[in-house]
Amino acid sequence: MLENIRLSFQGIWSHKMRSFLTMLGIIIGIASIIAIVSTIQGTNEQLMQNVIGSGTNAVGIVLGQSSDYDYSFDYEGVPAGVPVIDEATREQLIGVEGVVDATLYTSRSYADNIYHLKTSLTGAQVLGIDTHYFNVYGYVMRTGRGFLESDYTNFRKVAILDQTAASSLFQEESAVGKTIEIGGEPFIVVGVAQLSSQFEPTINSVSDYELYIGDNTSTGIVFLPSASWSIVYQYDEPQNVAVKADSVEYMSTVGKPCADLLNARLSTTNSDLKYRAKSTLDTVEQQQKINESTNQQLIWIASISLLVGGIGVMNIMLVSVTERTSEIGLKKAIGARKRAILTQFLTEAAVLTSLGGIIGVITGIIMAQAISRIAQVPVGINIPATIIAVLFSTIIGVAFGFFPSVKAANLNPIDALRHE
Repeated sequence: MLENIRLSFQGIWSHKMRSFLTMLGIIIGIASIIAIVSTIQGTNEQLMQNVIGSGTNAVGIVLGQSSDYDYSFDYEGVPAGVPVIDEATREQLIGVEGVVDATLYTSRSYADNIYHLKTSLTGAQVLGIDTHYFNVYGYVMRTGRGFLESDYTNFRKVAILDQTAASSLFQEESAVGKTIEIGGEPFIVVGVAQLSSQFEPTINSVSDYELYIGDNTSTGIVFLPSASWSIVYQYDEPQNVAVKADSVEYMSTVGKPCADLLNARLSTTNSDLKYRAKSTLDTVEQQQKINESTNQQLIWIASISLLVGGIGVMNIMLVSVTERTSEIGLKKAIGARKRAILTQFLTEAAVLTSLGGIIGVITGIIMAQAISRIAQVPVGINIPATIIAVLFSTIIGVAFGFFPSVKAANLNPIDALRHE
């Protein structure tokens, strides 16, 4: 076998240009597949990293009018048959496997009644939150203080802004201690909150921004104590829920049982009105599936180059058999068996395509890095994929080199020796 490999490299080196052109189809096919697979893996790893970094494994459970739309309290009012969630139910949610904390909150997505003096905060999100919200979503206080228990029991008109809302309303001034109006009611700003740095996602593109930040927070978030919610909106209303999963793996499993628990409390006659889970992980997994589905098609297209390369190998091996007919006849005349001739030519084909596979892998890695720099997308080199690519190129050599090898092994030694 070692002698066959040595003879194979000797043959490749003696016909360098012909061998390179023969390997070119294999190189292009393998390089394309490696580049595509590396881009897929890099993008998926970034998406998963962003899930881990986009909040403390929070899974939102919102009241929806259908599978596609959230219930709008602005336009629909308080729905009949949907009770306010009490503390006992929140404790039941924490009892769901994989849930370590839960928060109840009310929400307005596009509030346009927030002012500081003559400055308006249009399109901000207003949330009425309990004492668990900041822990579930990974917020920390940047300046000022958080909500105290007495803020809830005394129905104090206090508010916390996120950094975006604070900058919009107060520019460079400190927001703490200032008064803002929400629906004509004065609220004192007691703090400015931000996401903890350990939970900030990696934003590398507009799509990342839309996925993890969203349009609702384009002008900021205003947080109110849940007890003071009815001061602005005049009535108590059913809350949305967010649960904190114990790990990223639980994010895809805790949503449904929590939604089922809340739906069991409904007495509404509207069958479309139900709680449903909204997990960033679900969105990421859907995006990953779309990426993989699209790129699988690209891989099949790239595989055509491997087929072309295989045909090239078969062609060049047939030419090699014709050129070396006398040599084959001489070997058979001095006792070489069919198996030895067959093995020699199969080895040559396998070495030729394996070498092309190795060059293709190196080229593919270089292409992936170039794509990463030019398109600003992450890449991840998949070691198993590179090994499989080289093995696959070897199999192509054996498969397409089999017919020429059989032809060489079946040559009649007398006719072969007469061949010129």
